[in-house]
Amino acid sequence: MIVLGCLNVDNLLLKKFLSDIHKVNDKILDEYISYWTEYSIPKKTIITECGRTERYLYFVKDGIQKSYYLNEGKQHVMFFAYAPSFSGIVESFFTQTPSKYYLETITDSTFLRIPYSKHAQLIKEHRELETLFRIITEQFLIGIIERLHQLMAYNTETRFKKFVKRSPHLINMLSQKDIASYLRIDPTNYSKLINTVKI
Repeated sequence: MIVLGCLNVDNLLLKKFLSDIHKVNDKILDEYISYWTEYSIPKKTIITECGRTERYLYFVKDGIQKSYYLNEGKQHVMFFAYAPSFSGIVESFFTQTPSKYYLETITDSTFLRIPYSKHAQLIKEHRELETLFRIITEQFLIGIIERLHQLMAYNTETRFKKFVKRSPHLINMLSQKDIASYLRIDPTNYSKLINTVKI
């Protein structure tokens, strides 16, 4: 039996995060959030492997993760996730199809997570939750388009400056190799940018 109205601090953080995206009836949202459970995993651990279907949607409480694909043994970083945000291979989760890339923790990480079966059940039962996740999917798509635009339209220095402006705290938390890969910048050029661009 689920007891509503007794959400802990972490659940309340998730509730605020979701409510800021789209307002959902309290009773419905509390029921949905009550199925999220805490999950912790050490740094440098693969959460989801390429070829495996993502079974959980994660909400980051603490830590940083990266998603990447491998080409000839080389990592190509696609995204970073950190609190407060979703994590996981979201398109694999939503479509329940095998992932085309990896999700790995960079640091020790703690999440709240919900299994697909419960998520899908509640989305089907409550139109408000369906609307919430339609908006979340739209925001995710907008983010993907913006990232593609930056990679295609901006030179390396502009990409670096925009990254620093958007996420300055990550500069000292991530390896230069990972950031260079994410920005599609040669590691040597990245080192030059670090030394010449004011952060």
